Amino acid sequence: MKQLLIYERPIQLNRVAHRHHRVVATPGDFAFAAALNSVPLACVEFAPVAREYPILFAGNSADAVVPAALLGLRVGQNLMVDEQGSWAEGAYVPAFLRRYPFVLAERDEKGSDFTVCLDEAYAGIREGGEEGAPLFDDEGKDSPLLSNALQFLEEYQVHLARTRAFSTALASHGLLVPRQVNVQTALGEGFSLDGFFVVDEQKLRELKGKALQDLARSGDLGLIYAHLLSLGNVELLSRALDSRPAAAATH
Repeated sequence: MKQLLIYERPIQLNRVAHRHHRVVATPGDFAFAAALNSVPLACVEFAPVAREYPILFAGNSADAVVPAALLGLRVGQNLMVDEQGSWAEGAYVPAFLRRYPFVLAERDEKGSDFTVCLDEAYAGIREGGEEGAPLFDDEGKDSPLLSNALQFLEEYQVHLARTRAFSTALASHGLLVPRQVNVQTALGEGFSLDGFFVVDEQKLRELKGKALQDLARSGDLGLIYAHLLSLGNVELLSRALDSRPAAAATH
């Protein structure tokens, strides 16, 4: 899974170059995510996500996976976003999408230094004028909008570090196996999605001693069960797909 996904032209935020830029927010508009059928998750999100979406592990191999919320059953279709760009009422919105149009980019290979970027392709960016909220105040300091965005990004980055440790633990115990998501629509059309991994329940049951204790002490065991319980939500997505007009389906 590509980590940028929704970011078409991320550019480094510059206190001089973007001194007079403003952001026009459109609350509830998630049209930018309409073509995403899955998005990365942080472990802290597993509890709310497990009640609504399947939690899978996306990647090309078991030792390089990212937890992800499955939001659609067709490539290029997010069943949570309607034709007006609105998210399904009352449904949880993953933090990956809530941080848009801001993102932190790694400055070094160690991942210990970051710079704030903004998606230049975001339709809500304005240069000058009075519309929207400024990125910087009259003195060139961070505006409340930017300060709040930075706080959110920093907290998200901390959670991502915890999430990477969780994924590493699953791989080290050999718990992940590849899995296809197979779906049949109400009209009888069948198709499948691959590129995902799940925890093998049999392998989990076979874990003993220190390995099992480590998973319990770290909180990983609870996350694993949240993931396993969430897999039943494929049925919820299937129902959402059946309720979509045929013209809205993308092959």
